[in-house]
Amino acid sequence: MATTAQLFEEPFDADEYIERLAWRTPGGGSKGGAEAFDPKRLLEEFENHIEELKQLDEKIQRKVEKLEHQCHREAKEFAHKVQDLQRSNQVAFQHFQELDEHISYVATKVCHLGDQLEGVNTPRQRAVEAQRLMTYFNEFLDGDLRSDVFNNPDKIKEAADIIQKLHLIAQELPFDRFADVKAKIASKYHDLERQLIQEFTAAQRRGEIGRMREVAAVLLHFKGYAHCVDVYIKQCQEGAYLRNDVFEDTAALCQRVNKQVGEVFSSPETVMAKLIQNIFENKLQAHVREKLDETRHSDVEQYLKNLYDLYTRTTALATKLTEFNLGSDKHTFLSKLIKSIFSSYLESYIDMEREYLRTRGAMILQRYYDSKNHQKRPIGTGSIQELKERIRQRTNLPLGPIIDTHGETFLSPELVVNLLQETRHAFERCHRLSDPSDLPKNAFSIFLLLVDHLCVEHIDYALEIGLSAIPSSDAKNANLYFLDVVQQANSIFHLFDKQFNDQLMPLISSSPKLAECLHKKKEVIEQMEVKLDTGIDRTLNCMVGQMKHILATEQKKTDFRPEDENNVMIQYTTACSKVCAYVSRQVEHVRKSMDGKNVDTVLTELGVRFHRLIHEHLQQYSYSSMGGMLAICDVAEYRRCAKDFRVPLVLQLFDTLHALCNLLVVAPDNLKQVCSGEQLTNLDRNLLHAFVQLRVDYRSARLGRHFS
Repeated sequence: MATTAQLFEEPFDADEYIERLAWRTPGGGSKGGAEAFDPKRLLEEFENHIEELKQLDEKIQRKVEKLEHQCHREAKEFAHKVQDLQRSNQVAFQHFQELDEHISYVATKVCHLGDQLEGVNTPRQRAVEAQRLMTYFNEFLDGDLRSDVFNNPDKIKEAADIIQKLHLIAQELPFDRFADVKAKIASKYHDLERQLIQEFTAAQRRGEIGRMREVAAVLLHFKGYAHCVDVYIKQCQEGAYLRNDVFEDTAALCQRVNKQVGEVFSSPETVMAKLIQNIFENKLQAHVREKLDETRHSDVEQYLKNLYDLYTRTTALATKLTEFNLGSDKHTFLSKLIKSIFSSYLESYIDMEREYLRTRGAMILQRYYDSKNHQKRPIGTGSIQELKERIRQRTNLPLGPIIDTHGETFLSPELVVNLLQETRHAFERCHRLSDPSDLPKNAFSIFLLLVDHLCVEHIDYALEIGLSAIPSSDAKNANLYFLDVVQQANSIFHLFDKQFNDQLMPLISSSPKLAECLHKKKEVIEQMEVKLDTGIDRTLNCMVGQMKHILATEQKKTDFRPEDENNVMIQYTTACSKVCAYVSRQVEHVRKSMDGKNVDTVLTELGVRFHRLIHEHLQQYSYSSMGGMLAICDVAEYRRCAKDFRVPLVLQLFDTLHALCNLLVVAPDNLKQVCSGEQLTNLDRNLLHAFVQLRVDYRSARLGRHFS
């Protein structure tokens, strides 16, 4: 195998190289091949090949040295060439700097020359312009306008520019010498101005935006430019108000005109602001005045509704208009326009609101009492009335005649809804129409009217009537309807409280008036609670009086000392049955009339008084053995009735009373044991002794010794 450098090209594998060399050598293959393996020959071949590799290595080394020498020589030549190029580049850079300086010098000369030329040309142009204006001025001086620019309608723009300049020049001329020519120039000035405005108007009617823009640009330097804007504003409103809704028409008009104004005028925000001002001061103000003035003195309710509606819709329109470019402070601009329309109405708003609420509330109240054929009784005030109230609260005595209302509570949900509805509308109007600084004060004044009409004139009056209608505690078959008054007054006050929180609080929450409102509300609640407590207390007294009457009428002395001890068939007495039936009805009545913790409070008080009555009632009789059993049965029935109270204290009291009644029937020898029981051990010994004394066998059996 010839040894060349190509054999060692990448990728080179030494093992593969040796294998190929051995395979190609005769006798170098495996023993199983066609030719026997000859190691000597293979060794010889390897040695020869090694010599060839050494020779190849020397040859390649010489070639490498030659290439390295050539590379060093070329590197030196390249370095010399780069140095020559750098020197050439430095020379070129110096030439460039010199050229740049020369160019700058020439440019400076050119600019200076340009300034000199401009300094010469500007006076020349001014002189030419002055000569041209003097020529036109001479025509006015002679009274003969010969120039085509003044006689050709197509050159009206050029004529307008000339006459505008002549008009400014004429202002500086002395009047005594140039009065005639000044008058002619002014006449032409106004004539051209009129023609331009007519041209603008015609272009607007034809919808030629480009022509409108050109004429407006010419008129911009004329005094009549403002008149041009006025004409545009007037003409764009023609046919815009075809519907009955002036607010919707205004919004649509401004939306349509806004884009056109931007295309025609150089300062569209000024024109747009003037358009909106014109609409507010004319169209909207006339509409508002028409709607409000016709009802201001004839129908106050409709006037207030119209004022609220018109003001709300006007402010909503102003909010829509803020999307247009109206200048830097468009919010203040629109606020002033709204104020200019409504200021005279808003100044007197709260006075009219209060007067309307006062009249409307009185009418609603009077209409209700008239429907009941009821003449309101004057509620006394002053020191005498306060003294009576204090005596009544302390003694529960009815001061004055008792009124029979035939179960009428004189509280009307419909009336309350009407009053609250009117007040809600008033709060809404107050929120919208009041100045922010006056809002808390105005809302508080409306609240005071609501308190007067609803709480004082209606609820408080009904409580007074209800208190006067509560019968004395010894009345028979009394109609205890005051609990119905309590129920309705409670429901009404919840509605009042809801309106206080939902509608009044947001208006006064961040003002000093909040403390006044809360104080007034607390004062009203306390006054009502005093009367409610007084009425409930007297009603409970009547209930107890009714129970006492039933017991006095139905309970016989023989009930607890039957003539035939062995022939008693009843489970409990008739008096007990009737009292329990009456109590159950009253408990249910209380549950329907009260809510929350008030139910348990009133039932606890009723239960305690019920227990006291039965306890005192049982101590009025003496008991035989069978009579004691009947008393225990009665108390068991009373205890079953007491469960309806769902008050642990009341049930405990009757449990104790039931245990006391056991003393009426227990064997004498067991008395001490019973008295030591769980329910009686903590009771006063005198109380236990008093019950034992009710037994008919007390003296004969000498039961007193069991307490010694």
